[in-house]
Amino acid sequence: MNETTPQDATSIPAEAGLATRRQALLAGAAATAAALALPADAQAAEAFSASAATRFVEVNGRKLAYRSVGRGKPLVLFHRFRGVLGLWDPAFIDALAAEGFQVITFDYSGLGLSTGEPSYNPAAMVKDAKDLIDALGLKDVAIGGWSIGGIVAQIYLAMFGANVSHVVLLATTPPGKLVKPAEQLFYDAAAVPGIGLDNFTTIFFEPADEGSRSASKRSFDRIMGQKVPRSPDVPADWAIAQIGNAPRNPVFPVEEVLQMLKMTNVPILHLGADHDIIFPVENWYALNGQLPTMRLVTFPKTGHGPHHQYPEEAAKHIAAFVSTTRKA
Repeated sequence: MNETTPQDATSIPAEAGLATRRQALLAGAAATAAALALPADAQAAEAFSASAATRFVEVNGRKLAYRSVGRGKPLVLFHRFRGVLGLWDPAFIDALAAEGFQVITFDYSGLGLSTGEPSYNPAAMVKDAKDLIDALGLKDVAIGGWSIGGIVAQIYLAMFGANVSHVVLLATTPPGKLVKPAEQLFYDAAAVPGIGLDNFTTIFFEPADEGSRSASKRSFDRIMGQKVPRSPDVPADWAIAQIGNAPRNPVFPVEEVLQMLKMTNVPILHLGADHDIIFPVENWYALNGQLPTMRLVTFPKTGHGPHHQYPEEAAKHIAAFVSTTRKA
């Protein structure tokens, strides 16, 4: 390592070894795509996202771009659909840093400033996360994932849970058949090129509520007003072609991951919204009583970005969750 400044899921027999289990999970992740201590200089984490330098690790023939903000418990965040460095709300990242986390964000292979082959196949995205975490020498790490990044985080937990202390899911979906599918509105809005306030509000907030619209404008201005340049945008036409242009049910057809969620001893927190047009929170509540380590928090009058509408409160929920829970 050099550093510079899903149709049918594959079943896993009970007697299968760990390697076979991981291969099966990767196969299931591919089906989902169809249906859908640090190195010395890296320890120089910035105190605020406004001054966070973009760093690179070279691993397995590609460079992964990442940023590190704050000091303390490492929390690696996996980005959303069309997300790149610079599109996390800095208020959320800084609030997490203020709560005692070292927050690490990154660009997936071939997207943003990372090199390699671009893909929204969760198997490839899991590999990006694993390679970055290993390259940075992180142990007993907390991971978090927003939207498709939350799918990646669940697969990561199923494959590499021994090195995961906590999982934070942000506005994502559970595996399996859904009681409430996505709205067509998401696919229409997600296919629009560029980044504009109206689409930002439609996808991540609640346009019918004045307070949510105001919060959207504040979040949008914080993101666009950052002095650290963001990574190049993900092309909209390429991105929508990877996931399709209409809702699917299920989105995440990997039964092995659902069974893992029902048996894991790793604490899991899901922060959701009462009107998420792509991953309705009702699908998590439908699993009440089946997920022994799951905490559900739902924010009112917001959409697919609850942690952008309520950045400080979301960070406090995450901090309290991590500080008061541990593997059984």
